[in-house]
Amino acid sequence: MTRLSPTEPFLHSGAQITNSTFGAYCEVGQDARVLNSDFGDYAYCERLSDIANTSVGKFANIAAATRIGPTDHPYAHAAQHHFLYRSSWYWEDAQDDADFFAARAARRTVLGPDCWIGHGAIIKPDVTLGAGVIVASGAVVTKDVPDFAIVGGVSAKIIRMRFSQNVIDRLMALAWWDWDHQRLREALPDFRKLPAEAFLEKYNG
Repeated sequence: MTRLSPTEPFLHSGAQITNSTFGAYCEVGQDARVLNSDFGDYAYCERLSDIANTSVGKFANIAAATRIGPTDHPYAHAAQHHFLYRSSWYWEDAQDDADFFAARAARRTVLGPDCWIGHGAIIKPDVTLGAGVIVASGAVVTKDVPDFAIVGGVSAKIIRMRFSQNVIDRLMALAWWDWDHQRLREALPDFRKLPAEAFLEKYNG
């Protein structure tokens, strides 16, 4: 297996990257597309992910065939077709609509640290997911999601919280996702075997 690099993202074959940045130990799956986005340290997406205009938190886990930050057509106008803004494709004397593209790119989606986006899920623009959120496979998320919630459905609703509010508050205070690489390595056995509360007890969360 190829070890991930702290300096360069691991790009699988066919990955398309445009105007995007990556932190340490990031990975982009086969035939995924990343546009106008930034990945925090250790974040990854699986094959066929399509991510646009998104800030991806540290340790984000993005499954295959997801769509994050999908853009909208100008449905308030008489026509919705992209000849309105990709006009140079159709007429030599027409320019693309730069203002439309700028407004589209400004609609940011934000994924919190250590969130898990299930297979085939869609996260709409202008949505923020908190830390530790789980989005069920096939869900369509149209509203903000609080820290450590599990959501599913179309449109997605909270199914339950992963932990009690006390544990959530302690995890947020501990913020292990901001630990350095060596500290994470030292704690790896405990990440693997300890439930959240026991982990918090050991690490003074």
